[in-house]
Amino acid sequence: MHPALNIAIKAARRAGDIINRSSERLDLLTVRHKSLNDLVSEVDKAAEDSIIDTLNESFPDHAILAEESGKSGDSDYLWIIDPLDGTTNFLHGLPIYCVSIALKYKNSMLVAVVYDPTRNDLFVAAKGEGAYLNERRIRVSRRDKLIDGLIGTGFPFKMFDHNAAYLAMLRDIMKNSAGVRRPGAAALDLASVAAGRLDGFWEIGLSAWDMAAGSLLIKEAGGLIGDLEGESNYLENGRIVAANPKIFSQLLQIIKPHITPNLKNSSS
Repeated sequence: MHPALNIAIKAARRAGDIINRSSERLDLLTVRHKSLNDLVSEVDKAAEDSIIDTLNESFPDHAILAEESGKSGDSDYLWIIDPLDGTTNFLHGLPIYCVSIALKYKNSMLVAVVYDPTRNDLFVAAKGEGAYLNERRIRVSRRDKLIDGLIGTGFPFKMFDHNAAYLAMLRDIMKNSAGVRRPGAAALDLASVAAGRLDGFWEIGLSAWDMAAGSLLIKEAGGLIGDLEGESNYLENGRIVAANPKIFSQLLQIIKPHITPNLKNSSS
């Protein structure tokens, strides 16, 4: 096991404890809008501070990229953190949210943790060592036809420039799959692809902290991940497709006709 993975697990569980305690007093929380439909609470900040403190205890020289506090430090080792992915669900008492922590070295993801505190589900991966859910090895699904597949997605909720393209993708994937689900926490959706609970996933407008941990989980579980054209720069452009190998190519085929020049050239 990579030595950083145990520290990441400790950080995720500590953050999960903060989130669980706070879930019992939702009406007392301070909430503000970062932007349209993008909420942040004091819980996001407290969870993030706890994660950063835990990581800094063991890796004081590592850089950090976190959703609420941004980028700090200068190192080839970069921790990418979403302290509470699914904040809107959390604030409404809908128990679909998670903690996401990943460690990247240069261009390679080394470790990943996605922790669902409501179910005590711990998804972990280390490069070259496989992906696990609660210490049990996980693999992407074996379904080979999209028409039989259950596909996850996330609606564009902050920027609506690409709504027409997204809705066209949604329409065609709905027509060519067994169903589409939109739970509202991308990191957890990606973990579900790794565990074979979803056969695929796609979304537009994500940030690196939404995808970093989930991307390694999927790769270590035998899946494929890329942007809308199947290329590797999804962390930079915020557009992602992930699935088992057979369904990955079928999703790309359906999505491809709806990639407008505007969408192709944008960064989100």
